[in-house]
Amino acid sequence: MTSSTEPTASGVPAAAALALGDDALVLSHRLGEWAGHAPVLEEEVALANIALDLLGQARVLLSLVGDEDELAFLREERSFRNLQLVEQPNGDFAHTIARQFYFSVHQHLLYGQLAVTDGPFAGLAAKAVKEVAYHQDHAEHWIARLGDGTAESHERMQRACDALWGFTGEMFEPVDGLEVDLMALEARWLERVTAVLERATLTVPSGARTGAWSAGAGRQGLHTESFGRMLAEMQHLHRSHPGASW
Repeated sequence: MTSSTEPTASGVPAAAALALGDDALVLSHRLGEWAGHAPVLEEEVALANIALDLLGQARVLLSLVGDEDELAFLREERSFRNLQLVEQPNGDFAHTIARQFYFSVHQHLLYGQLAVTDGPFAGLAAKAVKEVAYHQDHAEHWIARLGDGTAESHERMQRACDALWGFTGEMFEPVDGLEVDLMALEARWLERVTAVLERATLTVPSGARTGAWSAGAGRQGLHTESFGRMLAEMQHLHRSHPGASW
């Protein structure tokens, strides 16, 4: 396994590949937890498809660093470099949508920047940005539907947006080897998020997005309590039957 501080054999920055790969892997697993529990059958399919897209991205990124199965199933909690945002529990459907909305807007803008460069992630980003455009559109549809729906759906959607707002600042913390204009990325993210929330009759959260203990912590291997439980479930089968083939 390549150290996260070293480039891979292909010249791809390992720290950046690991961070992006872990984001996709962890969020894919969280979305997969909706299997059999989504509010309607159509969403069962939609969330599963988004989860599979993210899993595909994770496999490509992690394979640049080392063995993808070992990285996914044998690392300890402190070795994961995903954002704390993506590891947050699903909560109710509004909570899942808010998490997806914040992240997919960020990921779409990030991959859009990477796709037009000659950097090591350009090829992956050019393909993934098309997938993420659907993820973003799906989340924005539900933000509008719930935010501008009934009094209860509006309240739940607002509560979810407020609860996850504090985790969004970490998306714009520097990552070694990820050469993007973070200030421009954050400005465009805020502009897009604000526009969507306002159209949905929701209030843009006013709480701090940076400076909290959570800002930057996931990238350094510091995770929230729920992540340990999620990781134990995700890794259980592989650890229980080492070396098994299917």
